[in-house]
Amino acid sequence: MAGRMFSGNFTRHIVQSLGKSIALGEYPQGKPLKAEADLCEEFDASRTVLREAVKMLTAKGMLDARPRRGTIVLPESQWNLSDPEILNWLLDRKGSLPIISEFADMRLAIEPAAAGLAATNLNEDSKKTLVDAIERMKAAAKGEDDHLDADIAFHVGILEASDNRFFWNMRHTIEVALRFSIRITNRRKGVERASVDDHQRILDFILAGDAQGAEREMRELQQEAKMLLNQQIENEKNG
Repeated sequence: MAGRMFSGNFTRHIVQSLGKSIALGEYPQGKPLKAEADLCEEFDASRTVLREAVKMLTAKGMLDARPRRGTIVLPESQWNLSDPEILNWLLDRKGSLPIISEFADMRLAIEPAAAGLAATNLNEDSKKTLVDAIERMKAAAKGEDDHLDADIAFHVGILEASDNRFFWNMRHTIEVALRFSIRITNRRKGVERASVDDHQRILDFILAGDAQGAEREMRELQQEAKMLLNQQIENEKNG
């Protein structure tokens, strides 16, 4: 395989494969990773390529590589859970709903504040982004667009409209989690797609410059999503 890939692509392949295996528990936390020679043989990789992949996973907080001690799989508490790749790997676990529920708590803390800031800091570019996202949601309701992509575009657009660089920096993580959670919450509601009206109300408050109204409407939307996720968790426990 190494000969068929550019070095950078092959390194990314190892990062994806090894990172997902760690996230799925195939390498126990707190224990040594396989010996370097064994991993080189498993991936048909040079030591240089493998070490680069290990370095990338170390930067994500998943591994700790030290001379003469080997490479240790760190506890999940050390992982960078805001890294979209790690979140994606974790969501492939069986029983990943509690992770989504915890992420919903974070969204509940952040997105209402972002909506309030958007109402205060809205400019023409971010206004266009949000209006376009709502139009996409309306089109999706008629089967003319992808409802999931349109929904995500709206929420990510609010992070951008908040004009807060830390909120904006979370857009990739938010997108990964939304792709899982929206499917679950819509299924619990018995609908195929999010309510355009709910999102339109948030946008109306933002366009009116009403920070409190925008924050309140977004909080209600997030609280409903959290409730639906909790219902699904209970359903799986009892199921």
